[in-house]
Amino acid sequence: MSAIERLANTIAARAGADPDTSWTARLLGQGPEACARKFAEEALEAAFAALKGNREGLTAEAADVIYHLLVMLAARGVTLAEVEAALAAREGRSGLAEKAARKG
Repeated sequence: MSAIERLANTIAARAGADPDTSWTARLLGQGPEACARKFAEEALEAAFAALKGNREGLTAEAADVIYHLLVMLAARGVTLAEVEAALAAREGRSGLAEKAARKG
């Protein structure tokens, strides 16, 4: 099991925890919109670290982005397995072709 899978499992397990003792439970308790805003905030911080060329900062912020992405997914009932299946369905396709297919 990968670290990301373990993290997704931990998030699922903490969803019903006491918000006073679990950051994950607190985030989920604020609802999907708040989880999405927090994800966006962390994504911007990662982008700024990348723009600055701050490798250590980008690494730390990327970890935050992944955590908050998983929390946002959990808030909407989307599993890591579903995201992995979507990625698998795109394997072997040109990114340009895949993007054009989505534009329909």
